[in-house]
Amino acid sequence: MKIYQEQTDKYAIWRGTITEGFKKWLKGEKIYDRDKERISLYVSEEKKTNWQNFKESHEYSTISALIRDSVDYYIEKKSDLLSGGLRGMNEKTLSNISHALKEPLTTIKGFSQLLLENYKEELDDDVLSTIKNIFDQSMLLENKIINILDDIQTDESEPQYDILLIEDDLATIRLLTSYFESKGYKCKGVVSGTKGIDELRAGVPKLILLDIILPDISGYEICKMIKEHQKYKEIPIFLLTAIPGSEVEKKMPETKANGYILKPFDFSDFEILFQHI
Repeated sequence: MKIYQEQTDKYAIWRGTITEGFKKWLKGEKIYDRDKERISLYVSEEKKTNWQNFKESHEYSTISALIRDSVDYYIEKKSDLLSGGLRGMNEKTLSNISHALKEPLTTIKGFSQLLLENYKEELDDDVLSTIKNIFDQSMLLENKIINILDDIQTDESEPQYDILLIEDDLATIRLLTSYFESKGYKCKGVVSGTKGIDELRAGVPKLILLDIILPDISGYEICKMIKEHQKYKEIPIFLLTAIPGSEVEKKMPETKANGYILKPFDFSDFEILFQHI
């Protein structure tokens, strides 16, 4: 098993089970070569070249090995980060760190989920197992990043508004902001999921109005993240979307959203929100 792992950079046993790749190797069958760089296909040529150069100069056998060591190093340094310099950084710097960490992770997680949902039957068992592992590890790392950045936030205050509107259409933001102000409520609009999450870290609003189709993160995913977070799970969330109601209904149990409003909307559709503010 040790020889197999050294030659292929694959696991002979994964989660207590002998892998299909190891079984094929014992039979003398051809093993998929990790040097085909499946993950690095999703990054720019410049970044891929930097990874390759670093890999070769530091005698890494594969890019996958480099990524695993990088993640392990990050986790090992967690206590140092929390007790040291990060606590002294301002909100904008922390926001930039959050974005830099989570944007590529979202891409990796998104592509692996796409492969699992749409091409599962076409994938070799060993490749499928690897992709599942990538997706699972992405989720774990995402939660670690969120928890670390949450711990760093030490100077939180209540936001100067009642409703956080996450919506990528500026005209809709202006319209709804004016409407809620006419009703005596302050509304803050942001144009992406990432900015919405960053805004949430600065203070807890009374209610979140969340578009589903956003330029970076799906509103469904944002809703699930918030509802699974101990600190934010009690915030009422209403989805705002042009997706057919029948499709949104299917996602309601999974997202745990409090309700939804369909586009095009009437202002009367928002009356239900005032029961939660």
